[in-house]
Amino acid sequence: MTPTTISARHVLAALALAGAAGAAQAATLYVSSEKDDALTMIDLATLQVTGTVATCKRPRHMQLAAGGKQLVVACTESGKADVIDLANGRSVRRIDLGDDPEIFDLSPDGKTLYVSNEDDGEMGIVDFASGKRTGAVKVGQEPEGVKVSPDGKTVFVTSEVASMVHVVDAASGKVVKNIKVGKRPRRFAISPDGRELWVSNELDASVSVIDTAKLEVVDTLRFELKGARSEDITPVGLAFSRDGRRAFVGLGRANHVAFVDVASRKVQELVLVGKRAWSVALNADESRLFVVNGLSDDVTVVDVAAAKAVKTIPVGRVPHTAVVVE
Repeated sequence: MTPTTISARHVLAALALAGAAGAAQAATLYVSSEKDDALTMIDLATLQVTGTVATCKRPRHMQLAAGGKQLVVACTESGKADVIDLANGRSVRRIDLGDDPEIFDLSPDGKTLYVSNEDDGEMGIVDFASGKRTGAVKVGQEPEGVKVSPDGKTVFVTSEVASMVHVVDAASGKVVKNIKVGKRPRRFAISPDGRELWVSNELDASVSVIDTAKLEVVDTLRFELKGARSEDITPVGLAFSRDGRRAFVGLGRANHVAFVDVASRKVQELVLVGKRAWSVALNADESRLFVVNGLSDDVTVVDVAAAKAVKTIPVGRVPHTAVVVE
């Protein structure tokens, strides 16, 4: 790929006048930018940036809510979640998430928000409708990843310092088990059948596979890349295909994304993307994979069938998460 000569900052400056008026569209990729306090919008048909949406300070993780009508953005420096109406691209309310929120997940019924509060070593519990914090669960130091089980009964939380996954009973709000995984676990993905929980271990060049019935690690995938040292392979973002046969893992400083065959646990393809491949997201028909590159301030568009990067799109400074709205 030929590097673009237009910086992300110039792109955002040129689009600043559009702001939220760069109307949200039905087929749009939203990308949060930690250093710009904004979301970049990319039209999925043209793969062009169409505008930005201002939000709270240091936006990071994002997730759809209200049946896909709203986008919830966790802002670390604001200690808030910004709830954005996707029909008009405007903020409709802010929710207090506590100190240093990073990753969150919503219960299947959309009523409860669980968030990692890194500085406090807690998983915060928030009533989504009222926006009130209803509780907190002490976990290991520097919690990050949060994932609710499909039945809503269990919440999983990673502790980067303890190298553990904490299993929280949603009803009692208590940690019922601690599962040792690789060094500095970051994010989660649950297989479509709900049987496996995959955990990316950033400082271990690996993914731990947890059996959700046994609540124990049953396998570990280790990544290797020709010419790269193990310490430079730092997996973070991961996602499953809808049929559960394939997983996609961003390999961080290795600047690649791995295509993994789930059944065999084997890497099928390694695709070169931008610098520090961070989070990943698939479009609805799974023909394209979008890889957020945190150090090159761009998104790489990967043709899934060809396992080939086809375009690089400049976005905001230090992009964090991508969410597809179709």
